[in-house]
Amino acid sequence: MISYSNYSIPPVSEFLLICFPNYQSWQHWLSLPLSLLFVLAMGANATLLITIRLEACLREPMYYLLSLLSLLDIVLCLTVIPKVLAIFWFDLRSISFSACFLQMFIINCFLAMESCTFMVMAYDRYVAICHPLRYPSIITDQFVVRAAIFVVARNGLFFLPVPILSARLRYCAENIIKNCICTNLSVSKLSCDDTTFNRLYQFVAGWTLLGSDLILIILSYSFILKAVLRIKAEGAAAKALSTCGSHFILILFFSTVLLVLVITNLARKRIPPDVPILLNILHHLIPPALNPIVYGVRTKEIKQGIQKLLRRL
Repeated sequence: MISYSNYSIPPVSEFLLICFPNYQSWQHWLSLPLSLLFVLAMGANATLLITIRLEACLREPMYYLLSLLSLLDIVLCLTVIPKVLAIFWFDLRSISFSACFLQMFIINCFLAMESCTFMVMAYDRYVAICHPLRYPSIITDQFVVRAAIFVVARNGLFFLPVPILSARLRYCAENIIKNCICTNLSVSKLSCDDTTFNRLYQFVAGWTLLGSDLILIILSYSFILKAVLRIKAEGAAAKALSTCGSHFILILFFSTVLLVLVITNLARKRIPPDVPILLNILHHLIPPALNPIVYGVRTKEIKQGIQKLLRRL
């Protein structure tokens, strides 16, 4: 067997992203809807952030958490979609070594940050419905600051090793990534080293964080449902549940697309490899585009704030 150590292998300085390797003709048809979704996501989240910033009635912890979610959506979109569109429109497939691993870190880290933010928002709704009298003393501006620091620190520390481990691998001449983005699995396939620990770490870290968030979200809503069922006043139960409706819909969007993505990745041998690639792109577009719209439509204060903002323009 030939040993790589016997030869001088030039280090890989850049990668080439090949979107939809089996159906590259898809790119031209997909570019228009993806562009429209990208503009919608950027515009809707920017509008929501400006509205919350300008309206005094929206300067509350619940809306600060929503602002954090919008910021995460914007960063994720800007990290993934412009590069995808550059490939579709201008055939700019190359991405530098460092940029690839930076993108990998942001995707993994910010995805987990969104999950953690949903968990904090679920706790906010739990306190609001199950302990309404204590809500002002528990969910304060200081709580939001501490929660934001926790969201950033937990996920940053857990996912920082993922790109570091991938960057330390040897890449033996092959530099073509069969994906639109630099995912850990797609990049590590190009290495001539053993990637078992690399993949195992991401699997354990990802499922530990996302799984614990999901469990806490389910527990929060279980307590909420139990408390609501005890309310006997007419219309009070429906009003209490309506305050959780928007948040529950956002979690449903996030979890459903993520679950479909996981299932398709596990069933790679039974489906075309281009399907998980497309779903991965949509996962960074559909929730960010729909999240602010759902809150804007279902929350009276936000809807009124957006209307005031549009009148000023």
